[in-house]
Amino acid sequence: MTETNRTESEFVKEITPKSQDYSQWYVDVIRKAELMDYAPVKGCMVIRPYGYAIWERVQEGLDRRFKATGHMNAYFPMFIPESFLLKEAEHVEGFAPECAWVTVGGGEQLSERLAIRPTSETIICSMYAKWIKSYRDLPVLINQWANVVRWEKSVRPFLRTTEFLWQEGHTAHRTAAEAEAETARMLEVYRDFVETDLAIPVIAGRKTEKEKFAGAVATYSIEALMGDGKALQAGTSHYLGDRFARGFGIQFLDEDNTLKYVHQTSWGMSTRIIGALIMVHGDDRGLVLPPKVAPYQAVIVPIAPTKERETVISAAAGLHDRLTATVRVTLDDRAEYTPGWKFNEWEMRGVPLRIEIGPRDIKNNQCVLVRRDSGEKTAVPVDGIEDAVAKTLADIQRALFDRAKRFMDENTHRADTLAELREIVETKRGFVIGGWCGDPDCEAKVKDETGATIRNIPFTAPAAAARCVCCGGEAKHTVYFARSY
Repeated sequence: MTETNRTESEFVKEITPKSQDYSQWYVDVIRKAELMDYAPVKGCMVIRPYGYAIWERVQEGLDRRFKATGHMNAYFPMFIPESFLLKEAEHVEGFAPECAWVTVGGGEQLSERLAIRPTSETIICSMYAKWIKSYRDLPVLINQWANVVRWEKSVRPFLRTTEFLWQEGHTAHRTAAEAEAETARMLEVYRDFVETDLAIPVIAGRKTEKEKFAGAVATYSIEALMGDGKALQAGTSHYLGDRFARGFGIQFLDEDNTLKYVHQTSWGMSTRIIGALIMVHGDDRGLVLPPKVAPYQAVIVPIAPTKERETVISAAAGLHDRLTATVRVTLDDRAEYTPGWKFNEWEMRGVPLRIEIGPRDIKNNQCVLVRRDSGEKTAVPVDGIEDAVAKTLADIQRALFDRAKRFMDENTHRADTLAELREIVETKRGFVIGGWCGDPDCEAKVKDETGATIRNIPFTAPAAAARCVCCGGEAKHTVYFARSY
């Protein structure tokens, strides 16, 4: 059977229903939408053009926010001398199991092993030690767009791969207060981007000591809930204190003529956010993309009988020309595919809005808008099409966030005991709000017995829990538990 005459039902059958096998659904959508393919190197993936186009939209949304807050982009080497990692004990202990090492270069044994960048704190600190001499050199606000290698034992496209893409911000400040303020500011940048552009609601808060970044004084995160009820850490911001500064000798002469160590931050978001985008909004027909990050916000599909094809294609091209200045729009005028096949393909690719136009529409000076999120069809006049499309896209963006927020609210539960928490994560899944006494042993016991971890200690907590879900002692914190990716 050729591509051009496959039926709608056969097209959709190529995607496993979410309710049948969520993991297979996720892989089917990624492969069918041509977001990625498996690389010949185990654990790695090739990001295909449509997937990379989404990443470019993520980059644009974040980069604009970074620059608006005074940050500049730079690039640092991906090879890190082993001696650099050893300068911060907690950091090297945390990353050593994931490091990939280069031991031979140019056919010769290297005098010192080089780690392939698992993260860049150490290589960047070595440069900051050269650049920062006076309080006048501060703050340093730098971001890097780069690839990272972490030798993962278990991989899943976008969510966890041996090599992935990300951005990592690294800043240096005169005081602890300034660095802590920067840490909070950048977490808020992430929250705003994920909720505003990706239409994904998140819980912002502080990680526990056990879950924080290796080498940080404190780690803060935004946590999102996926469609299968598991949590995903969508972005992190770390206050590093002066730990790295002391290890690398990053000192400056302050106004009082004394040498002081800088206080630092680091923060990052990776291509795993594309995995979140898929799992939060996707359905059994494929991707559902929020307009702000969709490679194409709208697709025009002419419905053109052979005798009237030239007229319909001309009208569709006119719509395309009018919209292209304000909307990322594409015209699908391929003659070898039927309109029905095109409908299915673009739905599967998650394009937020389909614009249909045929002979009858031309006579009535109208076209039909079809929403990907709801399937709702609306006939609108061609006159004023720009405003109608803009309004519909804004409605879709808002509706996707509202739907995801309802899902998160409906799948957030409370537990007072370990038995209740275990039952919820096994039968209902989702977030579980509960008390924690602050003892790492209780945190570990919850994880061992339920598979759930403390996602974070939220900045804005719901009604405070009185007792620790594990030991029954007085709760010092109200936290969010969940099984996670």
